[in-house]
Amino acid sequence: MPEASPHAPAVRLRVPRFALALPAWAWLVSFFVVPIATIVWFSFGYKPGLFGTHANDVLSLDRYREALSPTFFTTFQNTLWVGLAGTGLCLLIGMPTAYWMAVKAPPNRRGLLVALVMVPYWTNFLVRTIGWQVILAPQGWFSELLQALHLTGGPLEILYTRTAVLIGVVYNYLPLMILPLFVAFDRVGGPLREASKDLGAGRWRTFTRVTLPLARPGVIAGTVLVFIPLMGDYVTATVLGGARGNMVGQLVASQFQTAQNWALGSAMAVVLILVIAATVAVIAALAWVVSVPIRARHRLVLEEVA
Repeated sequence: MPEASPHAPAVRLRVPRFALALPAWAWLVSFFVVPIATIVWFSFGYKPGLFGTHANDVLSLDRYREALSPTFFTTFQNTLWVGLAGTGLCLLIGMPTAYWMAVKAPPNRRGLLVALVMVPYWTNFLVRTIGWQVILAPQGWFSELLQALHLTGGPLEILYTRTAVLIGVVYNYLPLMILPLFVAFDRVGGPLREASKDLGAGRWRTFTRVTLPLARPGVIAGTVLVFIPLMGDYVTATVLGGARGNMVGQLVASQFQTAQNWALGSAMAVVLILVIAATVAVIAALAWVVSVPIRARHRLVLEEVA
C-alpha cells in the first residue's frame, strides 16, 4: 500500500459551535422547563377522590379560581408585602456594607470580610431560622435583656408575627445582596472616584453620579437574587410566622404534602410565578421611566464648530 505523504493535510473534526452550550441547555430543560411544564399541566386538573393526588382527564381553570379566592388572595398580598419589604431592607443594609467592604476596608482584608459574609451559609438554612426562633421567643435571652434594660414593659411579643418573618428573611437572604454589590463596587475602581473628586464633585455627588450608576448591574443582580427566592420561601414563614405570618410557599407545600391536592398546589405555584414575573417587570419598567429624564439631563451634546 502506498505510504501516506508527510505533508498531507490533517483531518479535523468540526463540531458546531452551539454544541458547547448543549450541557447547559440539557440542564436547563431537565431541571427547569420540564418541572415548570409539569406544574402547569397539573394545574388544569383536579383531585380525584380522598386518596388521589391529581388527575387530568378533565381540564379546567377551576383550580385557578380557588387559588385566587379571597381566602388565598390575602396570603398572596402578605407574601408580596414581605417580598418587597425584605428586598428593600436587604438593599438598604447591603449597599453601605458592600460599599465599605469594597472601598473603605483595607485590600488585604477584603477576602476575610467576604468569607465572614458567607459564614452563615456554612450552617443549614433551617437551623439558622430556628436560631432566630430561640432569640425572638418571649422567654428568650433577647427578651430578658430588653426587659433588664427597661426597653420593654414585658416579654417580647414578636415571634409568630409578620415582623418575625421579615427579620428572618432579611437575615437569611442578606448575603445574596451583599456579594453582587461588593463585586460591582469593587469593579468601579478608585481612579474614577478620584477623577470625580478632582473635578470638584463631593463624596455624595461622586457616589450618586459615578459609583452607583456603574454599580447598577450589581444592584439589579442582588435585587433579583433576593426577591425571587424570598417570595417562594416557606421555611422562614413556617418557623417564625406561624398562622399570622403565612406565605404562599406554605400554602403550596401544604397542598402537596398534607392535603395531597397537587392540582390546587400547582395552580398556586403558577400564580406565584406570574406574580413574581409581573412584579419584576413593573419594577423594571418604573426604573426605566425614572431613569429616562435623568439620562437626558446628563447627556452631553457635542456641537460641531464651524
